[in-house]
Amino acid sequence: MRVGVIIPAAGQSRRFGDLDKLAQDLGGRAVLLRTVELFTKRDDVVAIVIAGPPDDLENFKTRYGPALSFHGAKIVAGGRVDRWESVRNALAALPDDLTHIAIHDAARPCASVDLLARVFDAAKVASAVIPGVTVTSTLKRVSETTVSAAEDDAVASAILGDFGMQATRGRAVTATIDRENLVLAQTPQIFDAALLRRAYASANLAGTTDDASVVEQLGETVVVVEGDSRNLKITTQDDLALARAIMGIKSSSSSQSSSYRFE
Repeated sequence: MRVGVIIPAAGQSRRFGDLDKLAQDLGGRAVLLRTVELFTKRDDVVAIVIAGPPDDLENFKTRYGPALSFHGAKIVAGGRVDRWESVRNALAALPDDLTHIAIHDAARPCASVDLLARVFDAAKVASAVIPGVTVTSTLKRVSETTVSAAEDDAVASAILGDFGMQATRGRAVTATIDRENLVLAQTPQIFDAALLRRAYASANLAGTTDDASVVEQLGETVVVVEGDSRNLKITTQDDLALARAIMGIKSSSSSQSSSYRFE
């Protein structure tokens, strides 16, 4: 196998506050670098392309370029709006002689060696492979609704008048989803290189949220192997704390003082 890895890293980190989640400290190295290092240890990975934020690409290169160059990784401009734009741009930067292409979320630094082995080994016999974690919690479909704070409380209404009846926005359950045969899709997702290139050239990319969904549009079978609950995607500060715990890294005040320790 000759595998090229794409790491989309152009997201806005909106749910992480004002900080760049990919620059956060994981034991002396940024989240992004930890993620890249997952693949530099594999002999079958021959190319790595990171799709960075197009409107801040020069700062991104300044911040991460030296370390990424050490690992032989290339930086290209990612998409401004959708993830698939970043993947499409990175595809164009990969060499043509690859047998497989893997895509991995930049904010998933905790993927284990065993998980990567499962996914890559399965790709030797299947043209599209993703890891998935079985859904164990009850799933509810909800809709936006208006709730009156005291519509059934005569005492509150008598005391507060109309104020006691003020409406607030909330969500209400509309259905309980059957969780049988449901999985939470993870990355890395790996594909036959020709198949992925064909999918990105011919599929309707609008609204796709992962690369498997692009390939699915061609009618191809996507094989699911066992994922890992520790392979979390860092989206919030709580996720970062959990990632540090998984990796056995103690947090320090200095590591949280700036999101740009790695400049």
